[in-house]
Amino acid sequence: MTDALSLSVEHSLAGIPAGDWDALNPSGFPFVSHAFLHTLEETGCLGEDHGWYPHYLCVRDASGALVAAAASYVKTNAYGEFVFDHTWAEAWERAGGQYYPKLVLACPYTPATGPRLLVHPSAEQPDALRRLLAESLDAVSQKMGLSSTHALFTDPTDAPAFEHAGYLARWDVQYHWHNQNYPDFAAYLTALNARKRKNVRRERERVAAQGIRLSWRNGGSLSVEEWQQVHALYAGIYERKWGVPSLSPAFFKAIGARMPEHSHVVFAYDRDDDEPVACAILFSGGGTLYGRYWGCHSQYHSLHFEACYYQGIEYCIRHGLERFEPGAQGEHKIARGFLPSYTRSWHKLNNAGFQDAVADFLRRETPAVEQHHRVLTQHSPYRQTTDTTP
Repeated sequence: MTDALSLSVEHSLAGIPAGDWDALNPSGFPFVSHAFLHTLEETGCLGEDHGWYPHYLCVRDASGALVAAAASYVKTNAYGEFVFDHTWAEAWERAGGQYYPKLVLACPYTPATGPRLLVHPSAEQPDALRRLLAESLDAVSQKMGLSSTHALFTDPTDAPAFEHAGYLARWDVQYHWHNQNYPDFAAYLTALNARKRKNVRRERERVAAQGIRLSWRNGGSLSVEEWQQVHALYAGIYERKWGVPSLSPAFFKAIGARMPEHSHVVFAYDRDDDEPVACAILFSGGGTLYGRYWGCHSQYHSLHFEACYYQGIEYCIRHGLERFEPGAQGEHKIARGFLPSYTRSWHKLNNAGFQDAVADFLRRETPAVEQHHRVLTQHSPYRQTTDTTP
């Protein structure tokens, strides 16, 4: 099969038609879409200032048609990955090596599980194509003299290819909400135990008592001025707490136009003011809602929970979405209906001794992650726990 295929590394999606790329993503996962990835490129969210350098691995058949691809990036830092390998980098450098740059197969700034090895649904031998991608990423990494290759937040379909290519699996835990065919928000509340149900109601009542009104908008309906407000709210959080924001004003302006039905903003207004005081930015696709960014000018009691969690749960129920992933970390999400769910990444170190050392680390880390998941599951807010084992 491989004799009839050609591989190339592209440094931009500009030369790849959106329809050709998106045909490899029939699930509709939004963060590997041409619109999302190309917008990051075009609006100054990648490159030297951020440490993400696109290396799109493309596989074409004899006719030149794109049959498989992987969106990978040469990384010069660990920022925006959400799978923390700082200790590996420190160990590598203490041994006299250079951990960065490395090759990362991921959606920039987006800790959401989805397909990474993209294969056209009509392609023959899709599993073989995934193996080819996984092996070729490793080969590109070695040819470039990089330290390692990492595939982050992969879905189960990709697992056999990475395993076959000798990557090491690493597990972690996020918190996801699962729709049990609730007819409305009240039915979801009924599924919670009495104490948690009372807490959710109290938080929503506190938001209402402060005179906050909320407005759910699809990205395509926002004006340029409203997207500027979104960016100002989002950037304010980073400037006060974490430093430089990753996403530019141009990104928000463009993403609403390019993903009009799959980008969403929850605006929060203080009483009758026309200027929003907070917002939550979300994306949807493939039956899942993804909470991504939050911004606020002032602190309001429980507003973060309302805008980032309860509004999203209501949206999923109203539109029949199966799952809501509100982002990485945060054990406080459990009390609000988000159960511990496994995530998985894959890692290949280009030094045999260090690969063995990481394998030993993972053998010790994995049981601890499993124990953590079991303990968290015991704190389920539901009267009957939902199984989230992959």
